[in-house]
Amino acid sequence: MRDSTWEDRLADAWASIDEMAEPDFLALIEDLAAELPQGSAIGAFERASAFDSFGYPDRAVPLYRAALQAGLTGERHRRAVIQLASSLRNLGRPHESIALLTAERDAGSDELDDAVRAFLALALADVGRNREALSIALAALAPHLPRYQRSLANYARLLVDPEVAGPF
Repeated sequence: MRDSTWEDRLADAWASIDEMAEPDFLALIEDLAAELPQGSAIGAFERASAFDSFGYPDRAVPLYRAALQAGLTGERHRRAVIQLASSLRNLGRPHESIALLTAERDAGSDELDDAVRAFLALALADVGRNREALSIALAALAPHLPRYQRSLANYARLLVDPEVAGPF
């Protein structure tokens, strides 16, 4: 058996989520989080993620907030914002979700940009801003297409700003 780091053991735990019973998985993540210092931002984030993964957004939200307040950094920070916003949306608070995701979208850019946009589109649809939601979703999809990227990007813009036309 190899000597595993905490992050390796965490990755192994998440890789096993579909093979484990809910209480066993939650206990495993709780045990891993307990190995970290009291008040650890990473521990709070991982516990929140576990609750979220089993449909407990009400238990996840305070932990995401605690993780962010404790100074969660890097990719986990952005994931925490996305997941917090999704949990808030699931709890019927889409306006809070929109505010978080809009700020996150404007804060920077990385490989999670499309996830930010996808969850923002869901929250916008929840408040009846369907054209804006569709525009954001299509704009996020456009760069991934093998063809029609420019056309789809222009159509996405036209959904929210009919005055902005370009070559298709």
